[in-house]
Amino acid sequence: MENKEEKLVTLAIHTFEKAQILKTILETEGIEVYIHNVNQIQPVVSAGVRVRIKESDLPHALRIIEDSKWLEETHEEITSNREKKVLIPIDFSDYSMKACDFGINYAHKIGAEVMILHAYFSPYFPTAIPFGDTLAYQVNEEDSVQNILKRVKTDMENICTMINRKMKSGELPEVKYDYTLREGLPEEEILSYSKEYHPTLIVMGTRGKNQKDMDLIGSVTGEIIEINKVPVLAIPENVPFEDLRKAKQIAFATSFNQRDLVAFDTFMDLMKGFDIKIHLFNISTSKDEWNEIRLSGIKDYFAKQYPKADIAYTVLDDGDLLLSIEKFVRDKQIDLIALTTHRRNILARMFNPGIARKMLFHTDTPLLVLHS
Repeated sequence: MENKEEKLVTLAIHTFEKAQILKTILETEGIEVYIHNVNQIQPVVSAGVRVRIKESDLPHALRIIEDSKWLEETHEEITSNREKKVLIPIDFSDYSMKACDFGINYAHKIGAEVMILHAYFSPYFPTAIPFGDTLAYQVNEEDSVQNILKRVKTDMENICTMINRKMKSGELPEVKYDYTLREGLPEEEILSYSKEYHPTLIVMGTRGKNQKDMDLIGSVTGEIIEINKVPVLAIPENVPFEDLRKAKQIAFATSFNQRDLVAFDTFMDLMKGFDIKIHLFNISTSKDEWNEIRLSGIKDYFAKQYPKADIAYTVLDDGDLLLSIEKFVRDKQIDLIALTTHRRNILARMFNPGIARKMLFHTDTPLLVLHS
């Protein structure tokens, strides 16, 4: 029994009732389930019941949980029947145009419409002004706001003219697109609009690695990645291609916990129909933990769930994680890195060159960040 105990992992912690439902569902699928921490005196009101299973059964069990929808927590944002949409927030920089190219090409591939969003911030004048000057300030303020709006509209129309020219010449595919202008702080307006628009994917540009800006990913993009529940594709200015179909080698960072496996489903939906090789690589996990039993269980799981997917498994060397990732990306010629938002510490280290060193690869490698 001790050997069996050592190989048990906690799948979930639920109330007694939900734990029993989960146990029944899993056992019907041939998975042995062990219930721990049950209050024997009042089992029905017990909370914090651990549902434990053999580690090798973990991937299979996670899939069952997702498929059965036995825990009916509605995610209104994620409905497969909803019209596909791509949101592209821009700031009229060069890398904004790069984001437009990526977003429009992706939208064409998946049959989506595109919305280009620009949020502009107009100055606000406080009312604590000497009475005699109030009228003059109001006139100037109105004039200033009108000028800002006029300039923003001109900039947006210039972008649209460029897009139309590219579509006409065949440089970009024809897709239905529109634009919207919002007054306010960019991160707030993007998040707010995203809740109204329900995009399938947000595509945003980031600075290239030659920029001296310390915050290479851009504070706005970083904020959207952190808070938003929609997948974000961050496109560096110097990516050598402008269509996701040219990304053939894609790395997916994972520890194979439940959140990562659910995010992997989203990832596979987003990349449906793309001709790609997926490189799953371990993150926040030491080499020793990737024993043969665990790795073979994981491989079996992916072989069953995604029989047509071309998936390779890379065990990164122990030691400096960022150096290992850098070498891995370079050796495998990775075109895109996908990871989940709960890897915040990794994200922060990858995108802040001041913490350790300037990474050579990351700012020219697109990043797909999935909410978990």
